[in-house]
Amino acid sequence: MSDPELEKFAERYADAWCSQNPESVASFFAENGSISINNGPPAVGRAAIARAAQAFMTTFPDVIVTFDKLEPRGDATAFHWTLIGSNTGPGGTGNKVRISGYELWKIDDNGLIAKSQGNFDAVEYGRQLREGVN
Repeated sequence: MSDPELEKFAERYADAWCSQNPESVASFFAENGSISINNGPPAVGRAAIARAAQAFMTTFPDVIVTFDKLEPRGDATAFHWTLIGSNTGPGGTGNKVRISGYELWKIDDNGLIAKSQGNFDAVEYGRQLREGVN
């Protein structure tokens, strides 16, 4: 995928996270693609990826994910993002969260995400869930 194509892909991917449609997020992944968050167990396959996306969409019904930048890293690309939302889902604190991170993507020959390793500051995320954004 050329750089302009990858930029458009990243923009559409961020939009999918804002859609409240977890299958839309999963459609960016290869059929047997995977995503893991902060070195947790990977969600493998589109159905599992959709469940992982649904968890964030349920926690943050007003979620906005912005595409911040792409960064080449060897044979992968870092997709930098910012998540903004209110923790008003079931059992939520009602606090606002603003956290940035990245997904390290490996793109397959079909232009889909074969593997994504998501990373963000879990300690700061937890603090914001409890206390909100300062």
